[in-house]
Amino acid sequence: MARIGYARVSTHDQDLAIQNERLKQAGCEIIRSETGSGSTRKGRSELETIMDFLHAGDELIVVRLDRLGRSTRDVLNLAHELEEKGASLRVLEPEISTNGSMGKMVITILGMVADMELQFIKDRQRAGIEAAKTLGTYKGRKKQIDDNDIRRRFAEGMTKSAIARELNVSRMTIYRAINSTGMKKYNV
Repeated sequence: MARIGYARVSTHDQDLAIQNERLKQAGCEIIRSETGSGSTRKGRSELETIMDFLHAGDELIVVRLDRLGRSTRDVLNLAHELEEKGASLRVLEPEISTNGSMGKMVITILGMVADMELQFIKDRQRAGIEAAKTLGTYKGRKKQIDDNDIRRRFAEGMTKSAIARELNVSRMTIYRAINSTGMKKYNV
C-alpha cells in the first residue's frame, strides 16, 4: 500500500511547505504539489498523474479537503474514481478516510462545504471589485506578459500564433498588445 500526498495552493505567492511537511509526517512516500485553482479539476496535471498511477490498496492523502477541490462534483468524482480503483482518500484536517461508510458521508458533506465556501469567496471578490470600481480605484488583474516583449517578437517577424504558443497565452492577448500601438496586423 502506497501513501501518496497531494498538495495544492491557488497562487504562486502561497507556500506549499506546510502542506508538504504535514504529508511527510503522515507517511507519504510520494508527494505531488502544484499551483492552480481548486474550483475545477481541469488543468491540474499533478492530480491527474496521481489518479493515473494509483492502485488497489493505495491511499491518496491531502491536508484539507479543499486542497483536493472546491467543487462538490469534482471531489465526489475523485472519491468515486478512487473507490473504483480500490484506493482510498484520507484527509488530515479533520481526520477522515473513505475506508468506511461514515467517511464517505463526511467527505460528501465537506465537499459541499468547500463548494459553498468557494461561492462565498467569489461573492466577496465580486463585491470588492464593484466597490473599487465605484471608488475609481479598480485596475484589474496585473498583466502576466509584457506587451513590449510581444511587440518586439512581432516586429522581428514572428507570427501571432507562434508568439502565443511560445508565451503560452491566447492569441487575443497578442492581438491586444499589437493593436494597442497601431502596428501592422498582417502577420498571422
